[in-house]
Amino acid sequence: MSPIAERQLYIYNSLSGLKEIFNPINNNKVGMYVCGPTVYNNVHLGNCRTFISFDIIFRYLKHLGYKVRYVRNITDAGHLENDADEGEDRIAKKARIEEIEPMEVVQKYTVDFHKTLAKFNTLPPSIEPTATGHIVEQIELVKQILDAGFAYEVEGSVYFDVLKFNESSTYGKLSGRKLEDMIHNTRETSGQSEKRNPQDFALWKKAQPEHIMRWPSPWGNGFPGWHLECTAMSTKYLGKQFDIHGGGMDLKFPHHECEIAQGEAVSNCSPANYWVHANMLTLNGKKMAKSTGNNILPDEIFSGENEIMERPFSPTVTRFFMLQAHYRSVLDFSNDAMLASEKGFSKLMQGLSLLDTLDTAKETTGFDLAEWRKKCYNAMNDDFNTPILIANLFDAVKFAQYVNDGRKSITKEDLNALQTTLHNFVYDVLGLTKEEQEGDHYLEDALQLLIELRNDARKRKDFATSDKIRDELSKAGIVLQDGPQETTFTLK
Repeated sequence: MSPIAERQLYIYNSLSGLKEIFNPINNNKVGMYVCGPTVYNNVHLGNCRTFISFDIIFRYLKHLGYKVRYVRNITDAGHLENDADEGEDRIAKKARIEEIEPMEVVQKYTVDFHKTLAKFNTLPPSIEPTATGHIVEQIELVKQILDAGFAYEVEGSVYFDVLKFNESSTYGKLSGRKLEDMIHNTRETSGQSEKRNPQDFALWKKAQPEHIMRWPSPWGNGFPGWHLECTAMSTKYLGKQFDIHGGGMDLKFPHHECEIAQGEAVSNCSPANYWVHANMLTLNGKKMAKSTGNNILPDEIFSGENEIMERPFSPTVTRFFMLQAHYRSVLDFSNDAMLASEKGFSKLMQGLSLLDTLDTAKETTGFDLAEWRKKCYNAMNDDFNTPILIANLFDAVKFAQYVNDGRKSITKEDLNALQTTLHNFVYDVLGLTKEEQEGDHYLEDALQLLIELRNDARKRKDFATSDKIRDELSKAGIVLQDGPQETTFTLK
């Protein structure tokens, strides 16, 4: 059965708080926009989880036969240090500290971002626009919002009028916040004095003399507001309304809330039909933060050069770890969790390799292939539920072990179908790769030697020795399985 026939996809929409059937605007085409990184530092593991989550969504939509235009931006200007339109531009600040040009900062950390995601085997987006490459579009968007009456200019800066917008729409609909409560809980600060209301946000900011990154505009030299860039770039490449808008949970307010307001102000419709948010990653039960030292970078995991993990873990094991939790769930990263994921990943890969060695029979016993396949699609169609999918994949691995032991059987046709389905989900959808860790072949050679010694002991009826080899390996997490023709091993 073609994957196209499995299009019964439900996506959790943050806007409605419900799982909704996915109906793209343009039949077989899907437009998806995901907020990318602000490139002023090395990409951290929490960011990677977000982009891996949307890589899964991208891959599965493609697997279902959709033609997907995936747009993910690079923020290389306009992101100030806090959400109150105050502080220094993050990239400019980094440039000042390192005594280099802002675009050197951008280049350095954009390269790091791409290299890191490539190690995680994420597919590149269809388009990756930058904020600085779309200044003209952002200025034009500011003009449109001004013309629509939802913005005002003050001494070279332009602000979005949230109270005016709220008269005809609802500001806070995505995050569930009420504007009245926000007004009541707001304290006026010195940096907000030129705004009509503290909730208003910058569309264009006047550049102070010390501000390095600046562009000419009808309102004077300045730079775009952070929220503006995503509206300008998403509408340019996906239209005024598209299918999916995604990002980390931390972007729901104010960033995505402001995007909805900007989009509705000029188009009278919500920019996206489905708003999707990936949850956070904690470290040893606590929020990741550089200020507290409770933080780890991807390359520190891969190299083992950290004080948290007892040894290195590969990118694909780290990716597998992330996929064992639903993307909307908080996931805790720890040494024990990574050790468990490594064992699970090895077991899955061994199961896939085992399929190549199985003998076929006239009938399949003890396994309903069609029902199992349906369960796999049901899992992914239930808001991309990767942990349930992985559990189903392990069911297939367990069946393969039973066939290898002679306890169950499979026909050649079903074996081919099983291999194809597993390959599609493990490699194409989950994006896992079969990696041989350095030294793995030495370990496998040593195990084969122990298996041969045990077989020799059994032939001599030296069962004490053969049982000791089996039991000691079992204690180490290696299970020997005696088949009709040979002895194989799996990891617990």
